[in-house]
Amino acid sequence: MENFDMFVSILGSTVRLSIPLIFTALAGLFSERAGIFDIGLEGKMLAGAFAAACVAYLTGSAWAGLAGGIGVSIAFSLIHGFASITNRGNQIISGVALNFVAAGLTAVLGQAWFSQGGRTPQLSFDARFMPITLPGVDMMRNVPILGPIYTDVISGNNALTYLAFAAVPLSWWVLYRTRFGLRLRAVGENPGAVDTAGISVSWLRYRAVIVAGFLCGFSGAYLAIAQSAAFIRDMSAGKGYIALAALIFAKWKPVPVLFACLLFGFLDAMANFMQGKSVPGIGEVPVQIFQALPYILTCILLAGFIGVANAPKAGGVPYVKER
Repeated sequence: MENFDMFVSILGSTVRLSIPLIFTALAGLFSERAGIFDIGLEGKMLAGAFAAACVAYLTGSAWAGLAGGIGVSIAFSLIHGFASITNRGNQIISGVALNFVAAGLTAVLGQAWFSQGGRTPQLSFDARFMPITLPGVDMMRNVPILGPIYTDVISGNNALTYLAFAAVPLSWWVLYRTRFGLRLRAVGENPGAVDTAGISVSWLRYRAVIVAGFLCGFSGAYLAIAQSAAFIRDMSAGKGYIALAALIFAKWKPVPVLFACLLFGFLDAMANFMQGKSVPGIGEVPVQIFQALPYILTCILLAGFIGVANAPKAGGVPYVKER
């Protein structure tokens, strides 16, 4: 029974740690399916987290904080769109620049506004997304196996957690069952054909990066006002890059994105759980090894050892309209 309780604890931690990855990977999915590589996911998440914490602190409302995080993240996406779509700049350089700007700007503004070393003040309960207890928890608590999973994994999460899981089938429906999704996938594969059909390639790509900014705003808000109670300097801690790796691992498909993010979340949860624990036959393993596992797996994925992931054909290539 002790082992099962341990499994449930790790499973619950996996879910919580996967949420920012799910939102961010879905953001990259929309952007890259339209042919816009988005290395700036990390920066948009970090900027969204800072804005969400600031607005939530000033207004005392978690939903206002979420709106603030979404707004700032979309603004960063529009900057990326202006550089890479309107001016046909290098998309990688634009994304990396956004990451540097977000990392520096959040630290400087945080120190200037709150004088707490780049972090924001602690948020009250009303300014955070608190856990939600689902119906039937008391009745299910003593049910073997299913009870602990329902009470400790499915129930007791905040609203953004449930929205993240709902965003996966919604993204699938938008991409594969709507006219917008069909055109968005087409512009990532053959923008010339889309342009010939009389559809604006630039406007489609702008809408894709706006959706990406919208979803990154959710991931940033989750970090600052759901998982934590304040913004902390560099709190995204490379999650944008991990989400990008999960997107490549999932071959730019919504449902595999979910499972890839859960895998990375599980590795992160194991790193937290194994602190100070001994492995039979080995002894105590330095926690840094477990903390490095997500990044090691990222390198393996990007090196192409686990299958071949073919990006959209027009990805990263500025579209120049033929005359």
